[in-house]
Amino acid sequence: MIEIIGPLDNPLTATAQGGADKPAPLQKQLIERLQQAILTGRLPAGSLLPSSRLLAAEMGVSRNTVVIAYEHLAAVGYVVADKQGTRVSPLSSPSARGEPRVQPAAPQAAYAARVGQFAATRTHADNTLPLTPGTPALDRFPVTAWRRALERAMEHGLPEALGYGTPAGEPALRDAIAAHLRMARGVRCDGSQVVITEGAQEALNLCVRLFTNPGDVAWVEDPGYRGAKAAFNLGDLTTLPMPVDPEGMAVPPDAWHTHPPKLIYTSPAHQYPTGAVLSVARRLELIARARRVGAWLIEDDYDGEFRHTGEPIASMQGLVEDAPVLYVGSFSKTMFPALRIGFVVLPRAIAAHTAVAVQEMLRGGHRLEQLALAHFIGSGEFGRHLGRMRRLYRDRQQALREALNAHFAPSQILGGNCGMHLTLRLPASIVDSNLTARALAQGFNPRALSGFALQPRAETNGLVIGYGNTPAERLAPAIRVLAGLAGEMEGKPKRGRKAG
Repeated sequence: MIEIIGPLDNPLTATAQGGADKPAPLQKQLIERLQQAILTGRLPAGSLLPSSRLLAAEMGVSRNTVVIAYEHLAAVGYVVADKQGTRVSPLSSPSARGEPRVQPAAPQAAYAARVGQFAATRTHADNTLPLTPGTPALDRFPVTAWRRALERAMEHGLPEALGYGTPAGEPALRDAIAAHLRMARGVRCDGSQVVITEGAQEALNLCVRLFTNPGDVAWVEDPGYRGAKAAFNLGDLTTLPMPVDPEGMAVPPDAWHTHPPKLIYTSPAHQYPTGAVLSVARRLELIARARRVGAWLIEDDYDGEFRHTGEPIASMQGLVEDAPVLYVGSFSKTMFPALRIGFVVLPRAIAAHTAVAVQEMLRGGHRLEQLALAHFIGSGEFGRHLGRMRRLYRDRQQALREALNAHFAPSQILGGNCGMHLTLRLPASIVDSNLTARALAQGFNPRALSGFALQPRAETNGLVIGYGNTPAERLAPAIRVLAGLAGEMEGKPKRGRKAG
């Protein structure tokens, strides 16, 4: 038998000799050796194994070690024990049946069709580099105040908060979010309409699962948020791009008749990535037309809290009573991305009707963080943090705009009234994806505008440049590097006014 399964390594001997890698216990080694011998056919089906006493003597181990190994193999189904002894079970593996071993062909994985619809457009390791869009000023987050909120949640919430929570989220947080949205964003809601999700992406996925069937048509801004496209792909929807102009999503009039949608994704307060604000006329038209065809509008309030000029723009959801709007938001930008707390506000008329489905689709979680966030909002810490970040981002945006004006044509710059990024259009002679690759090699991480487009065209060749995570004093040097790289790609020095 030892010729078939090989000798065992004694852990005690290896330790005495100073071996760096201690062998597994003898019992575990014996089980693994016997399993491999059976699977590879060295012990074919029907083979009678030695008695536990004989095998123990041959392998130099205790009889109890062999007995336990045989019992384990029998429990898993490798062997069968009867009055005649312990025999190898018949297995489906050709080798185990004693048939000639054939080198298997490489397996052809049958992926779902939707898997091929995804294209890599970013990496996660570079999200803290300068000029990364969508990353807030993490070094300015009030960690001490957040720690106090967490400690308070643990003091008052334990041990109950360690168990499963309400699938729709902690009632205290749902009420706190509703109160904040009513005051700051003009959203018509109460806590019963709020569903807590794991970030905005899960909120989008939930909207797709609740309100669409495979094959339904969904409209998305183009260029637009990649997460919306991913959610629609996962729902097996037919996704149609809708162009964006300075007034936001511009729906061709005949689209309502030729391709009536079931879902329409829009970011009206601050279109991502162009920065356009959806005009009131278009908002009202979208609501009226959506009602007429039975569609739902997903309003993603992206960066709506960070308005740099004038008063914050109120939500589209609050424009008219019972608008067919699913209001989506998260705390990834206003707090920090790792928090993974988002939400969707459902219309009052359907919140109760979908409660059972929500309960079955979601499981709740992050209860301590949810309780801490409810206190963070209710205590006023959240509002004070937003005020500090608005001032910080306003200064950084101005520094970035001045740097871009010094090296690029001002007419190429989009956005600036809201959020944490500016978008720079590039001439056709500079391919944006090539420029971002060169910038990344220099330690900077703007994103290619074309990566946000379903149908890339001349207007979607550019850079999406974040300033949320980049100090103001580092922006001008970074833009000088970008301008130099762009000039090299054009084959000539980049002209522009020198930064003062």
